[in-house]
Amino acid sequence: MQHSKRWHGRCQLTFLRTARGTHHQGACCAPLKLLRAQHGTDGRCEVPILHTAGGLVGGDALSVDMALQPGSRALITSVAAQKVYGSAGRSIINPKGQWTEQTVDCTLADNSDLEWFPQEVIIYANALHHQSLNVNLGRNTSFFSAEIARLGRSASNETIENGCLKSELCIKRCVNKAEKWELIDRLLTNHQSFEHMHGLAHSPVLGTLVWISPSALPTEQMTGLLNNARDQRQGLEGTMRCGPLEQGFIARYVGDSTRDARFWFSRIWRLTRELRSLSHPDIPRSWPMQEQPLSMLKS
Repeated sequence: MQHSKRWHGRCQLTFLRTARGTHHQGACCAPLKLLRAQHGTDGRCEVPILHTAGGLVGGDALSVDMALQPGSRALITSVAAQKVYGSAGRSIINPKGQWTEQTVDCTLADNSDLEWFPQEVIIYANALHHQSLNVNLGRNTSFFSAEIARLGRSASNETIENGCLKSELCIKRCVNKAEKWELIDRLLTNHQSFEHMHGLAHSPVLGTLVWISPSALPTEQMTGLLNNARDQRQGLEGTMRCGPLEQGFIARYVGDSTRDARFWFSRIWRLTRELRSLSHPDIPRSWPMQEQPLSMLKS
């Protein structure tokens, strides 16, 4: 039986700098909803996005479009983990079913600053999910993203089985009409890469963190960032690696714990703020209150 009705939730956000910090204008259609924004100590506008449905099934799609005006600062997060259920719409023509899609498009004007840190996505057995994050940067912009995925409900001994996660991250900078790709990162995760010793080796959690800095970091600053990020792995389980980009930083987590991935990424998040002499981040109010990802970070 085909999944006859495709549910496409949309959200549009624009951020503007004012004398009292960054403010936003936004609109959403179901099942997406914007919760009340709050302001960080650096005037950053922090907006949680709520997905009011119980999760995504085959054929469903979500689109988020963000535009930051010059000098604005924003932090976008989600209220809960995103669940992607086993694919619907299977047929003789389409035996695996339909894909779910999430597309996030970000446009950052000169001197703006965006942090994208949603909670994890959980890929249920046999689910087909395609997520893409497309970023266009202006001059002297900062972009930070941290995305985590769990493949199967591990507590129930479930894996991704015949499901698949396609993930794309494309970051481009345009200055004086000249375009330059900062990063193109494409990952395809299925049962083969999940099981292979040179893939995830049965580790159900995969995370990627990227920071594109306003300008290239001097060698000593990059070396310090890498060393500090590696130090923050203490007490956490999993394979955690990081390295430099031409104008930024990238980190990967592979392991068993979304908590440990979130803890490590949160600590790196704080390090990127410190490098720019900004206030330390506060844990988003929509995250589980019993967790304190920044508590073990040494100043």
